[in-house]
Amino acid sequence: MRLNRLLKRRSLWLAIALFILVLLCYSTPVRALFNQRFLVQQLQELGHWAICLFILVYALATVLGIPGTVLTIAGGTVFGLVWGTFWSVIGATLGALGAFWVARYLLRDWVEYKFRHHKALVSFNQAVMETPLMFVLAVRFAPISPFNVVNFLFGLTPIGSVEYTLGTFFGIIPGTLAYTWLGVTGGEALQGGDRLPFFLALSFLGILSALPLLAKRKKK
Repeated sequence: MRLNRLLKRRSLWLAIALFILVLLCYSTPVRALFNQRFLVQQLQELGHWAICLFILVYALATVLGIPGTVLTIAGGTVFGLVWGTFWSVIGATLGALGAFWVARYLLRDWVEYKFRHHKALVSFNQAVMETPLMFVLAVRFAPISPFNVVNFLFGLTPIGSVEYTLGTFFGIIPGTLAYTWLGVTGGEALQGGDRLPFFLALSFLGILSALPLLAKRKKK
C-alpha cells in the first residue's frame, strides 16, 4: 500500500512538473531557446563568456527535455563548424547525463512498476545488457532518434554511466556536425553567399537520417 501511494504521488508530481515545463516554454523567457536569431545575437554580445553560457544553457535545456536543434544551429553560426560542433557535443552530453540521472534516481521505480512487462522496454533492456556501448552508439548515431526521450529511457536500464556517457559523446558527433554545418552555411546563404555548402549540409543530414532505415531493411 505504501509503495502504491508513493508511486501515485510521484506520478502526480511528474504530471505537474510537465505542465510547468510547457508553461515555461511558451509563456516565459525560456521560449527564447526556440528563437535562433535571438540566441545568435545574445551569444555574439557576450564575447568570451558565450562559450560557458552556451554549454550551461544547452545542458539545462537537455535535462528539461527541450530540443537542442536550434541551439546547435545557433552554435554553428556563432562559433563556426569545428568549435560549434565541439561545444554543442559537450553541452548535449552533460545534459544527457543529467537527464539519465534524473530518470535513474527519480523515475526508475515508478516505470518498472508500471511498464516492467512492456515489450518495448524489455527489448531495450536486453539490447543494453548484450552490447551496452555499441547499442548507445547505434541509437545516438541517428539524428532522427528522439534525443531527449532516449536520455530518460537509458536511465531506466542497467547500463553504467561510463558506457552511456562515452556512447553519447561519440555517437552524437555526426548529427551535431550536420546541424552545426547547417548553421554555418545557412547564415552565409542568407547573406548572399554560396548556397552549395548549405545544400551539401542538408544532404549530409539526410544521409545520416536514412542510414538506420537502410540498415533495418538489409537485416530484413
